[in-house]
Amino acid sequence: MFIFLRNLLFLITIFIGLPGAAWASATGGGSHLDLTTHWVGYASLIIFVLAYALVMGEEFTHMRKSKPVLLAAGLIWGIIAWIYASHGFTHAAEIAVRHNILEYAELFLFLLVAMTYINAMEERLVFETLRVKLVSAGFSYRGIFWITGVLAFFISPVADNLTTALLMCAVVMAIGKDNVKFISLSCINIVVAANAGGAFSPFGDITTLMVWQKGIIDFWTFFNLFIPSAVNWLVPAVIMSLAIPKIKPEAGEMNIEMKRGAVIVMFLFLCTIGTAVSFHNFLHLPPMMGMMTGLAYLKIFGFYLKKTHKNGHASSAYNQDKAQERLGDTVAFDVFKNVARAEWDTLMFFYGVILCVGGLGFIGYLGMASHVMYGGWGATYANIMVGILSAIVDNIPVMFAVLSMNPEMPQGQWLLVTLTAGVGGSLLSIGSAAGVALMGQARGMYTFGGHFKWMPVIALGYAASIFVHFLVNGSMF
Repeated sequence: MFIFLRNLLFLITIFIGLPGAAWASATGGGSHLDLTTHWVGYASLIIFVLAYALVMGEEFTHMRKSKPVLLAAGLIWGIIAWIYASHGFTHAAEIAVRHNILEYAELFLFLLVAMTYINAMEERLVFETLRVKLVSAGFSYRGIFWITGVLAFFISPVADNLTTALLMCAVVMAIGKDNVKFISLSCINIVVAANAGGAFSPFGDITTLMVWQKGIIDFWTFFNLFIPSAVNWLVPAVIMSLAIPKIKPEAGEMNIEMKRGAVIVMFLFLCTIGTAVSFHNFLHLPPMMGMMTGLAYLKIFGFYLKKTHKNGHASSAYNQDKAQERLGDTVAFDVFKNVARAEWDTLMFFYGVILCVGGLGFIGYLGMASHVMYGGWGATYANIMVGILSAIVDNIPVMFAVLSMNPEMPQGQWLLVTLTAGVGGSLLSIGSAAGVALMGQARGMYTFGGHFKWMPVIALGYAASIFVHFLVNGSMF
């Protein structure tokens, strides 16, 4: 343990800029400069830390998280390009940044399609119908605790964990009303379940998507994490459920139906996922191409919905059999409105993070960190620390840093870092997008302090999931 802590301290000293490697100009015709102890390196670190401090303070400053990292990315690469140009390497930074932009473009297009489908299902009232049916079912508080947890765990592998958490939180708040204890425990359970569910699916979290798109782990191998992910959620869930009262609240009287075409939109989303997987596994094309092809499915079906819509068309174009619109369905389906409602702040945040971390890697800091973590500590300790760091810092830059380091590890260790990066954010309420969103949605009921109180139980689930991963997937190490 002492050696582990000593190495952690050493890693921190690297990033705060204690003198280490000397400033080295490229020699022998090379085109790479070691900027780790140059003022450019220090300035880039300071810019990134300040930008990320503003990201972490979004809840208090109300400044969108994309703004500081977009500025930071431009400043970091600007000073890198300037120092390289001053040494006669006019295209070195350009080549490096184009590589980062290509990685971002693949992630951006993939997520844009996924977000569009989620927005289309929301517009067709898929999620609202599910929420109303759960509220009206008349379950006890403990029953709702388990049902929302199970649904969060199994929906998040397909939908993103943020959407899943918000939907389940709406159910909990509609049933719990003023029962602070029930809402707080249920929100913690939802956050842990959504993050755990996203860890075993290539589509469940940005980090798993990044690993899959990089080609390090194939599509079906991710599902080896199903049992460890389930353990990560079930261990704290079982303990927390004992504190949930067995009170049965009164069922509400609500009725709502999905809009026309909702089931087909869900089916097309599954077809889109299948197309993305097939393009990657069989045609060796980027999954993004399959997703963009799947967007065409939605666009063509959207054209059909618009042409057969009851309102706003001439009687000759209206077909009574094809256009039985639901009450209140007065606006025709418009796929471009669903594209426009994508999480653009999140998409631009990814751009800023990927470019910032890419810049720090180009300077040389990621190579130093990789040497300390994976060379000094060993892969297992390093990957466990990645999960702990993701509770404090967003798991996206952490995972992108690991992918940029690209340490030599067996498949089991890559699955371990995928697991820890996905579920480590559950340790704190600010450790994942789901937790931050629910603090806003259930303001005053689900808080940082309320989540922190149960952190030892969540940490127990974190440790148990790692142990189970080594147990069931030992042959992959």
